[in-house]
Amino acid sequence: MIKIWSMKKNEDAAAKKKPKTSAAQIRVQKDLTELDLPSTMKTNFPDATDLLNFTLTITPDEGMYKGGAFVFSFVINTNYPHDPPKVKCTQKIYHPNVDLEGNVCLNILREDWKPVLNLNSVMVGLQYLFLEPNADDPLNKEAAEDLRRDRDQFLANVRSSLKGGYVKGVSYDRVAVS
Repeated sequence: MIKIWSMKKNEDAAAKKKPKTSAAQIRVQKDLTELDLPSTMKTNFPDATDLLNFTLTITPDEGMYKGGAFVFSFVINTNYPHDPPKVKCTQKIYHPNVDLEGNVCLNILREDWKPVLNLNSVMVGLQYLFLEPNADDPLNKEAAEDLRRDRDQFLANVRSSLKGGYVKGVSYDRVAVS
């Protein structure tokens, strides 16, 4: 009887040491298992035990940004899915919807977020920004103005920036993979 009692105490102590899984972690795990990413998107988890912090690399295979590899960091707080994930581009890129600090202008990450949306929705939205940059809701107003005024010049600026060049005196990170 004493042996059973001491085994029970050891089990209780082990259970207390094990961290509890939060509702956000459970939801993120569900979202990740349901992901159906195309070959142009890849996730990376620097710490395999931390599902709330990871990166997504998007390598567009068409459009103006074809040939680039764009890395976004995802930080998910414990109130997810009631709060959207915090998403930032880790590189300085020339894009109307990404400012020079990496902040992303995507409506579902702000006012249009709803708990029924998931990580797949965010990832597809980010990929869409590279296929169709939105000059009507910009964070980088200069890039948006270039896109509205002269699409050919905008495309030349994108190509230069992908190679780590300068656009209007600003140096951009080299993101070209070819």
